Amino acid sequence: MKKKGIIIGLILAVALGGGFLYRSINLKNSGGEPVEKKEAGHKEEKPGGPDEGKDKKEPVSVKMTAEVQKQNGVIVAPAKKQRMGGVISATGKVEANADRTAHVSPRISGKIVAVRASLGDSVSAGQALATLDSVELGEALGRYHQSRTKLALAQSSMDRIKHLVEKKIAARKDILQAETDFKTAQTELHTDEERLSLYGVSASDLKGEDHKKPFLPVRSPIAGTITEKHAIVGELADPSKSLYTVADLSTVWVLVDIHEKDLAKVHKGQAAIVSVSAFPDLRLRGRITYIADLVDEATRTVKARVAVANPGRKLKPEMFATVELALQADSAAVLSVPEEALQDVDGNKVLFVVNDNGVEFKPRKVEPGRTANGMVEIVSGLKEGERYAIKGAFILKSELKKGELEG
Repeated sequence: MKKKGIIIGLILAVALGGGFLYRSINLKNSGGEPVEKKEAGHKEEKPGGPDEGKDKKEPVSVKMTAEVQKQNGVIVAPAKKQRMGGVISATGKVEANADRTAHVSPRISGKIVAVRASLGDSVSAGQALATLDSVELGEALGRYHQSRTKLALAQSSMDRIKHLVEKKIAARKDILQAETDFKTAQTELHTDEERLSLYGVSASDLKGEDHKKPFLPVRSPIAGTITEKHAIVGELADPSKSLYTVADLSTVWVLVDIHEKDLAKVHKGQAAIVSVSAFPDLRLRGRITYIADLVDEATRTVKARVAVANPGRKLKPEMFATVELALQADSAAVLSVPEEALQDVDGNKVLFVVNDNGVEFKPRKVEPGRTANGMVEIVSGLKEGERYAIKGAFILKSELKKGELEG
């Protein structure tokens, strides 16, 4: 029995040793990992997927004959270098031209009996905007009529004394006194007329024998648009209260903040381009008319004023605006293209470069630099002399996208 157990133990040891030997040989042949059998019919894929190695699609181009180019406004020109002026861009706010703005108020106190103009109306210089009933005006009219009567009596007395002197009935000194009284009455009447004129009563309102008290008109001193109105029928008005604000908006001011570091590049009379977000295509030309002498301590900026014409009154007071101040051109010429020639395609800035036959346009990615006076510097992606679409690039972009969708 003892021998039989020893024999069984030897057999088991040999079997286990053979198993370990077989496994170690397989691991050595497979590089350290067990070799797995492949399923029948299974093809091994190379890294990168089934499409690896295939050529990528060439960039889509746009073909357009010379006749179609002309119809669509596509213009081709060679790329060239030119001197570019710098630009300082600043933000600002539109304001009414203070030199052409008037606050309209009565010259004496009175009660408003009529309102003749409303907010937004266009008015002319001298136009009556409101009418007042004034006690002070009545008193001034009373003095005026007294002066007229006094002058008439002085005239009659002087004529009578002259007649008596001619007949040697009155003394010579009497006519001298009469002439003095007449001139004094003339002066008083002239003073009363001037007072009424300052109040706003014209000479035509004083003609005739009708002593009916006229109402006091409140007139606009300038032509323009009513931007504020405070006149209400029945309220009392006085010189300290503005009834209307009239502004001539044919020209406006844009107040901008110029950084302290840019002050040396800015001067009075410098040309400026004004644009607002409400009208993206509107670019109005103006000039700097004022530069402040004080620097804002908090922002380190200086206020500057740009006067700009306002056709159609599209620029409204309190609008935010962007102002571009043109600087003198640099001495070195750089490769530059018009802003409209540069298009955004799939997040890249591209130019449409034409081939030698002049009918096939390919979008080419470029790296833009600075922008000045409607021109963009091209840092890379375009060579001098290469022909590209300087106008009509948006049409080419539309045709490019159309072709991609059809594809």
